Amino acid sequence: MAGAITHDHAAAAQGRQGGPLIVTEDVELLDDLLRLCAAAAAGARPEVHHTVPDGRGTWEAAPLVLVGDDAARRVRGAARRRGVVLVGRDQDDSGVWRRAVEIGADHVLLLPDGEQWLIDRIADVAEGVGRPALTVGVIGGRGGAGASTLACALAVTSARQGRRTLLVDADPLGGGLDVLLGGETAEGLRWPAFSASRGRVGGGALEESLPELHALRVLSWDRSDAVAVPPQAVRAVLAAARRRGGAVVVDLPRRVDEGAAEALAQVDLGVLVVPAELRAIAAAARVASAAGMVLGDLRVAVRGPYAPGLDDREVARLLGLPLLGEVPAEPPVPDGGVPPGGAARGPLARFCTAFWDRALVEAGGV
Repeated sequence: MAGAITHDHAAAAQGRQGGPLIVTEDVELLDDLLRLCAAAAAGARPEVHHTVPDGRGTWEAAPLVLVGDDAARRVRGAARRRGVVLVGRDQDDSGVWRRAVEIGADHVLLLPDGEQWLIDRIADVAEGVGRPALTVGVIGGRGGAGASTLACALAVTSARQGRRTLLVDADPLGGGLDVLLGGETAEGLRWPAFSASRGRVGGGALEESLPELHALRVLSWDRSDAVAVPPQAVRAVLAAARRRGGAVVVDLPRRVDEGAAEALAQVDLGVLVVPAELRAIAAAARVASAAGMVLGDLRVAVRGPYAPGLDDREVARLLGLPLLGEVPAEPPVPDGGVPPGGAARGPLARFCTAFWDRALVEAGGV
């Protein structure tokens, strides 16, 4: 089992890092921790000491510190820092929590129950994980609402601003976002290649395996008959994408099945694209009801032209959702031409720029 004592996390890291610092004299515990480091990542090579290391800065600089319960007394006077985990085995020893507080540990971890949690944490350290990506989901209120176009434009705009960006096509029946971006023949993996993914997927390996189009990475569908991947694979892949930081934009299907629910669960901000006509509003209300069961922050982006008696505020009022704004129209993109949002001074790009400016402020900066 693993238990949190505080809500502090290890300091954000830049690039790949070394392995954790292990402090213990318990030979059996050390063997277990070394095994878990090896299972987590090839780059997670730990440094082992019996007490707080003498080397200047070693204790403070380590990305993660694993203190064996046997060594808690010996590290009691060490400088307080984030990323300290007290590791033990005795499930019935309530004193472990007191000792964790005495050394300023963030977490208490008891083996063997907490092994997977620790493997994930060590892998994060080896991968250099910092702030998770701001994840935006775009969903159409009805078919043909323009959700895929807006998703592409948001991703293209984010990449143009210099942000690490991943565009995820979560709608297997949408025709493929790589096609919309003019990259259907680009080399790289598509969703079916990740169908067997379980547990933890490496964020760096995921990013490097995907097609790169317009300075962003794209996870789309191929032209096979595959129309779904298991929910566990969706969860693993999106979690890996978020760990890389920057921005993730997900083009969501209107039907919320198990796979879509896994995607929605990792979305920070949802955008419901609704044409301004009554039938579309009625359809969008049902989509919003289903998506809202999983997604906490869903806002409306309205597309014209407007039916008589409607404007963007009225559409949002009828749906009972916050208004994000009016999505401007742009001429259709010819094959091989500029992608949606690709014209930096175009109305759609300006809308997307304003979106990111506001979303990043609300998220505290990404």
